[in-house]
Amino acid sequence: MDANGGLTRRRLLVGAAATVAAAGTTTGLVAAGVLPGRTRLREALGWNGPAGRIPDVAPGPSVDGTITSPSMPGPVAWRIAYPPGTSPGDALPIAVWLHGKEGDERSAFDELGLDRFLATAVADGAAPFALASVAGGDGYWHERDDGTDSGRMVVEDLLPALQRRGLDLDRLALAGWSMGGYGALLLAERHGEDLGVRAVATMSAAIWEDPDDGLEAGAFDDETQARAHDVLAATEALSRTPMRVDCGADDPFADANRLLRERCSPTPAGGLDAGAHTVGYWRRVAPDHIGFLSRQLSS
Repeated sequence: MDANGGLTRRRLLVGAAATVAAAGTTTGLVAAGVLPGRTRLREALGWNGPAGRIPDVAPGPSVDGTITSPSMPGPVAWRIAYPPGTSPGDALPIAVWLHGKEGDERSAFDELGLDRFLATAVADGAAPFALASVAGGDGYWHERDDGTDSGRMVVEDLLPALQRRGLDLDRLALAGWSMGGYGALLLAERHGEDLGVRAVATMSAAIWEDPDDGLEAGAFDDETQARAHDVLAATEALSRTPMRVDCGADDPFADANRLLRERCSPTPAGGLDAGAHTVGYWRRVAPDHIGFLSRQLSS
């Protein structure tokens, strides 16, 4: 301080520099994942890319209903969305979209807007197909110790219900995001050939390099179950089906998705780009997934 008790200009400058340095260090630690808030910080800085926007267009018609399944408790809700210019009952190809954790049969449409992305794609000349989703709970689309098995429900109960409504199961695709991306991979690996699956598309699939890491997330009940449902150990079977695999580079599942892409031959379409495990990222890549599925289902 000077003789009057005030801060000198030199000390003010030193203090300001120290504050800036500390702030920069904190930002760096958060960005590196050392401190919490990495995704929010990177989004604020624009490092995760732009959030996708749902097209401001009218979707086509949709139908809601329920099925009963011995693999799930109570009635199981489903929804089918058709592109504009088509009607329920039309013999369209079908893409079954499996939802992420805490989702249901409405999430693909209410949160991701897939019915409106589909409407836009068809208006731009893409071959039409229908989208179906079903409420599968949080069991990661496989059999669990509590007796539920949402994956079996899809194969044995949902698909026949879709066929009864006129949809063309000879032109079937499986897709999903997060937990549902994992589910699409698992069902394709186990049932792809029997079902004649034409394509698989995943956004930020919830997969782990070490399947035991999925125990903490509630994906498996024990280590034996985790290893029995390791899709990274089944890439030879997955490679028989055309695939698109996308994941944000800042997603906690990025490394495992990168490994999946490396192990599959040929390399799936898609890739890792700026983004995180967010709805904004899934909306951004949704048009590419709709286009990919349209091409595969119409080929």
